[in-house]
Amino acid sequence: MTRSRRIALNIALDGGVSAIAAPLARWLAAPEGGLLHPLWFIAGGGITLLVCGLPFRMPQQYWRFSGLSDLIGIACASVVSACLFMALLLVCGFGLPTPTFPLIHALVLLVLLGAIRMFWRICTRFQPWGLPRERVLLIGADFEADLFMRAMERDRTNSGKIIGVVTLSEQQAGRRIHRAPILGALEEFPELLRRLVVSGRQPGKIIVTSPTLRGGALSRVLDAARVFGVDVLRTPSLTALQPASRLELQPIAIEDLLNRAPVALDNRGIQRLLAGRVVAVTGAGGSIGSELVRQIASYGPKILLLIEQSEYALWQVHLDLSERYPDVACVQVIADVRDRLRMMEVFQQNPPEIVFHAAALKHVPLVENNPIEGVRTNVLGTRVVLDTAQATGARATVLVSTDKAVNPSSLMGASKRCAEIYGQALDMMARNDAGSMRCVTVRFGNVLGSTGSVVPLFRRQLEQGGPLTVTHPKMTRYFMTIPEAVGLVLQAAARGTRDHEGETATEQRLREGGIFVLDMGEPVQIMDLACQMIRLARLRPHEDIEIRITGLRPGEKLFEELFHGREAPVPTDAAGLRIATPRTVNFELVSQALDALDTACHQGNLMEVMGILQHLVPEFRHNTGALVPETVADEMSSHD
Repeated sequence: MTRSRRIALNIALDGGVSAIAAPLARWLAAPEGGLLHPLWFIAGGGITLLVCGLPFRMPQQYWRFSGLSDLIGIACASVVSACLFMALLLVCGFGLPTPTFPLIHALVLLVLLGAIRMFWRICTRFQPWGLPRERVLLIGADFEADLFMRAMERDRTNSGKIIGVVTLSEQQAGRRIHRAPILGALEEFPELLRRLVVSGRQPGKIIVTSPTLRGGALSRVLDAARVFGVDVLRTPSLTALQPASRLELQPIAIEDLLNRAPVALDNRGIQRLLAGRVVAVTGAGGSIGSELVRQIASYGPKILLLIEQSEYALWQVHLDLSERYPDVACVQVIADVRDRLRMMEVFQQNPPEIVFHAAALKHVPLVENNPIEGVRTNVLGTRVVLDTAQATGARATVLVSTDKAVNPSSLMGASKRCAEIYGQALDMMARNDAGSMRCVTVRFGNVLGSTGSVVPLFRRQLEQGGPLTVTHPKMTRYFMTIPEAVGLVLQAAARGTRDHEGETATEQRLREGGIFVLDMGEPVQIMDLACQMIRLARLRPHEDIEIRITGLRPGEKLFEELFHGREAPVPTDAAGLRIATPRTVNFELVSQALDALDTACHQGNLMEVMGILQHLVPEFRHNTGALVPETVADEMSSHD
């Protein structure tokens, strides 16, 4: 229906109802006068309402979405219309039937006009009776459940029936939201679900309406629902929930189970560090680098240098940035961080004030198979970036490291530890020389969805029908979402470059070569992760989808570490960050060792390369062979 037709229909219906309201109010005020009245009396009632309704936009009201504000407009129009009609009667010489006639007229108008709008809303939400309706149980805060129920009512394709709400507060039990009872609090969910099943009211699905319900609490909901074979889904975010359209539910994501409560970032400190500055990011097209440039762009840098070796990855991240942050000046740079002349050319053209070095080879088996390339990129490439940044006047560099650098068993881990050592030596010199470039090192574990991460691998294997491959049933890893990890990297950059008044414990440890370590929470067992992902796909582990043990690959460890054995995890004065103080090496000594490493790499002398790595990282215990797994059945039974 066109806009003009809709307005015309509103005028016709409102005019007809108000025309009926006038004689009806006259009869209610003075029943002895009967219901028959002159045509001018009826027409006057309709015309006065139409005139008085114009200031309150009554012809433009969308009846399907009529709400409290529309009702207030109708009430005001009804009162003004009744007063105008009374004035017309008096001016024309007609007396009022009774003194209460204007009040009764206004009330009749309000009731009739409100009734037709309510009737229209009911008709637009009408669902055929007799059709089977799936029972739905909601979990979330009261206002979130209310929003979902309103959206559910407007979805005419929906066939669900809300049988109850489980809220996040214990004080709301016993009340009702849109006729649905609040059954209890989240802590009671397993018992509440059991009662529903016993009473014959088992829900067909459970819908989580709260975006903050994540981690362990959400895992307990899934565990309880799995006992009774009930699917758990999630609503879109409140900003994405469109009540007028079809309601699209979403499956629970594995990130929701592993995610923790968000850490409060020092946005003001990060803003001071990045806003209006030239910022460079190496490896800008990678999983960490691309999220880094997105978050950095949100703080309004003057120029953002995107340094990447892959043309396609660089094009992708630049396209994304140009759509999200069109006002940020981005410079696309194809460069190899190992090329000292090229990096000097790049940094001289746009001298960066802050450099985030995320470029690295991070896949353990690939670096094992290409050891010299891994060392050249991870160690010598890092040295080139840090030296070039210092030579061109950068204020600070931020080195992104990994938990695999702790007691490394792989070439990748040993190479990243060498990069840490060089960054530590450079930073210790800077902190004793005011105005020199700071070098902040940030170490963290696995991030969900990153290149080489196990989660995308499991998803791809699930799409292909399995099997899911796990290297060892007892393998554990730390996990964090990419946005969360990158936010904390920026937090560490802001804290590590800030000059503190007074010598705090954090400042003292930084002077001693301290390294920031992200608070990764508790490690996750990879076997449990695989089983959870299979269950989220509504399948059964070991029955619908096979889990195959493949054995540890060269360089892999069962347990990753964030701290060396002799390092105690020490909190810092910044949320979400801890600090480690691993062994340091004098800058001159590490420079000489890296000179020798550079020569050995160019000569292709792997034995010499390994000897230098072992000298710089004495705790390096190279795992050169894969562990042969036991039979799948034995591994499954031992895990169970």
